[in-house]
Amino acid sequence: MSGMKHFSRRDFMKVTTGAVGGLVTVALGAPIVGYLVDPAAKAGAKDSWINLGPIDKIAIQTPQTFTFSITTVNGWERTGVNFGGFIIRKSEDPNDILILSSRCTHLGCTVSWIEEQGLFICPCHDAAFDLEGQVMHGPPPRPLDRYDEFKLDENGNLLIHYLGA
Repeated sequence: MSGMKHFSRRDFMKVTTGAVGGLVTVALGAPIVGYLVDPAAKAGAKDSWINLGPIDKIAIQTPQTFTFSITTVNGWERTGVNFGGFIIRKSEDPNDILILSSRCTHLGCTVSWIEEQGLFICPCHDAAFDLEGQVMHGPPPRPLDRYDEFKLDENGNLLIHYLGA
């Protein structure tokens, strides 16, 4: 055994301490790195169906308001955004529904339904939209935005599709 180097107790302790320290670092480091990276890797709820309530509670030819909030997570930042609009049942047919956004297409102010005038009115620049959301007068460049994807669930609730940005 002349070619074999003697392994001292001191060398054994150095190697053992280094190996145990490395295992402890990996055992503690992996969850910590996962905790730090996970929020940035997760996407918020960007594609979802929003329940607007029972269809049979919505009067025909009378715009009914609705609102909902979406919370998104971008890394460690949580952001809540409110949305709203109007549901217009045109007839008893559950597919004969128009769902309009309540945001004016000019500058994003919230429009209101004014029954006496039969118009959606934007208070910011006196814009007006008809019951179909078409521009009647004012500066908006296009009609009110629509929620085109909707469906009824098994309980008769109206659901709209929200596809976030």
